[in-house]
This record gives sequence, C-alpha cells and structure tokens, in this order.
Amino acid sequence: MLTSNLIKYITSLNQKKYRIKYNSFIVDGIKVVLELLESDYEIEYLFYTTEQPDLNLKKYNSILITEAELKKISNLSTPNQMLAICKIKPPKKIENIANKLSIVLDDINDPGNLGTIIRLANWFGIENIICSNNSVDLYNPKVIQSTKGSFLRVNLIYTSLEDFLSGYSEEI
Repeated sequence: MLTSNLIKYITSLNQKKYRIKYNSFIVDGIKVVLELLESDYEIEYLFYTTEQPDLNLKKYNSILITEAELKKISNLSTPNQMLAICKIKPPKKIENIANKLSIVLDDINDPGNLGTIIRLANWFGIENIICSNNSVDLYNPKVIQSTKGSFLRVNLIYTSLEDFLSGYSEEI
C-alpha cells in the first residue's frame, strides 16, 4: 500500500540532500526499471501498475499501485507502469583507466545534458566518465531518465579534475 509517508519519502528523493540522507534514488519508467532488475543495484521498493507475469516481482519489495498513485510519485508527465527506489552504490575509485576509453567532463550543470552524454558514451563503448565535483549528480531523476538505462553500463566518477589530470604527463 502506498501510504502518505511513503509518498513523502519518494518525492523527497527529487532533492539531492535527501538522496544523500537516505542513500537512495528514483528510477522511473518500465524500460529503465526492467534493465535495472538485471543489474546489481539493490532495489528498495518496486511500484507497478500492471501485472508482469513473466517477472518474479515477489523477490522485491513490490507494491501494486493505481495509475493515479503512480502519477503522485512519478517525475514523468505521463508515468509509464513502473517506478523503483534503489540504493546508491558507493562511489567508484579511479583505477587503471589508462587503457580504457574514458572522457572527462567539467562542470556539467544540466541534468538532461549529462544523461545524454552518458547515453552516447555507452553507445560508443566509453567505459568511464570522470566528472568534476561541481557537475550535476548522477542520481538526479532527470539524469537517470535521460540516460535511458545507460547509467547501468558506464562508470561515472566524481573527482577534482585538477588532481586527476595532474597525474598525466602526456597530452590527453
């Protein structure tokens, strides 16, 4: 059952301070949620509006809700059947990326732009994205939505670019 406290919790995750406080984020839409189910992310809650007979949703903390309830908790103007609340993974460390395709981004502020960059990086086989600490949060709902699931396949690391790039003696 979708309680008012649960609705408050879910909607609070739209703000970075609450994502940090609860160590959780929102994944909205059936396509991205189905990809998420195949990943190693820990799913805290799974909300769905229609039965999915080919999925074993009982192994998750899953709750069947109405379209109207989904509209209350979704960031999408037309919500799409499923929404998940997931635990944020610990930040990845920069390890031996010398022989891997990587890109470095400085101060990306628009969530849609970062999501699109992540999606394109995935398409081109780029394994790592190194972002400045001032860039938009990966777990911003708009970033997650605009990656179309690519956030599951690309490593995104936040660090001081000055420190990171000072370790390279050759031109990059």
